[in-house]
Amino acid sequence: MASQRALLPRSTPADEGISSRAISALLDRLEARSAECHSLMVVRHGRVVAEGWWAPYSADRLHLLYSLTKSFTSIAVGLAVSDGLLSLDDRVVDVLPDHVPVDVSEQGGRITVHHLLSMTAGHATDSLDQAWRLEPGDLVKGFLRLPFDAAEGTRHTYDNSTTFILARMVERVTGRGLPEFLDERLFQPMGIDHAEWDRVASGAAFGFHGLHLTTEAVAAFGELLLRGGVWDDRQLVPRTWVELATRRHIDCVSFKDDGSDDADFSCGYGYQFWMSRHGYHGHGAFGQQCMVIPSHDLVVAVTAQGEAQELIDAVWECLLPGVDHAENAENAENAGSAQDEEILADRLQRLSLPAVPGSSGPRRSVSARLDASVEGSALPDGTTVIIEPAVGGWLIKFGSIFEVEAGHGDWRESSPLGRPVVAAGAWQGSTFVADLYVITTPHRVRLVVDVEAGAATATWSTLPLTGPSLELHVRSPLMTRPDVA
Repeated sequence: MASQRALLPRSTPADEGISSRAISALLDRLEARSAECHSLMVVRHGRVVAEGWWAPYSADRLHLLYSLTKSFTSIAVGLAVSDGLLSLDDRVVDVLPDHVPVDVSEQGGRITVHHLLSMTAGHATDSLDQAWRLEPGDLVKGFLRLPFDAAEGTRHTYDNSTTFILARMVERVTGRGLPEFLDERLFQPMGIDHAEWDRVASGAAFGFHGLHLTTEAVAAFGELLLRGGVWDDRQLVPRTWVELATRRHIDCVSFKDDGSDDADFSCGYGYQFWMSRHGYHGHGAFGQQCMVIPSHDLVVAVTAQGEAQELIDAVWECLLPGVDHAENAENAENAGSAQDEEILADRLQRLSLPAVPGSSGPRRSVSARLDASVEGSALPDGTTVIIEPAVGGWLIKFGSIFEVEAGHGDWRESSPLGRPVVAAGAWQGSTFVADLYVITTPHRVRLVVDVEAGAATATWSTLPLTGPSLELHVRSPLMTRPDVA
């Protein structure tokens, strides 16, 4: 686990001009909408005024940020630019000449750092899958080989490949790996002493995904941006870059195609940041958020397994009305406010995701064969699943692949292949059910063993974007796409 060193000072909602009831209303909304949050941190005037983790998630646990990683890569680009090693007009073909296809198009030859940062290279859709299919060993070359649908700089298309290429350009001009460069220039000076990265077969960090940080580190990153790149009176990131990266460079339209509202993804795109109805935010799939609201001197960090827009709406509609609320300012010291804060603090301490209901059941070993034909299966078809009783829970064996511990009524942690899994289960009649949280990610696997049928399923609650293999997500070192480089 990561160190519990505090990055930000603590305060109370009332002392920083926020109504405790507004924070409680935010929690009420999330609960009412069944939004699965894993953590929440609210920072006002640079001080943490509310923080909570839904067990089994915890404060010292790193959490996969998905595409919120892109915002950190943007900062790495800004640092390289400020060092004079890179410019917004530098072309991919000039910085990475050994990755240029011989038949590169004229437009491919014109793609610059600015186009990559603003995701305006001109592809019709996210090029990632197509580019990797074309060139599994060279995503840059695959990206440049694909046809362009629009002139560069004219249209925003959310495109993961652009950030991967930016990461490679930073590495080329600095001579450092992206993780090492950010660790030296950003994380260590901020006091963030632990970060983990998912990598591809070559050992390179994705750049567009794969960074794991604590919630407080995410909140501290937001505070760094809010302060114009200053941390502890040091200008870690040039203010000009922060301002440039977090302003609108191109219009964008919702990337949802189901007709649902996506208001805070339709306000324009910066340099790997989304503009919002209030401020801007770094966003990762399933609700990983770093929301910066300069007008309210406010930062909100969230990790979750849910819909990002639903989480953002809750902040706007429940939390913001309670910021600088007159009644709160007038009554900060009265008994009612103190009672509200005590109630909120107690509630934040007791947050928990629901455990699997049921009994401790028969204290005997059972086995079944896994059916991988169900959608979202996490394990290979035919895997032998064995449930063995243990003190306070069970030992769950998945053939010769790995085994994990599961508690009854509490969470048990194990690291079968080097990365942690937290699990709990119960018997429901003749069926054993367990939730296996891949605890450094938003995802979990629901295991169901039907003893009478001798069959089992292991399905993802939400499918990881890098693939369904549970083994890859719990194996260390973390490399969830060993098929590409």
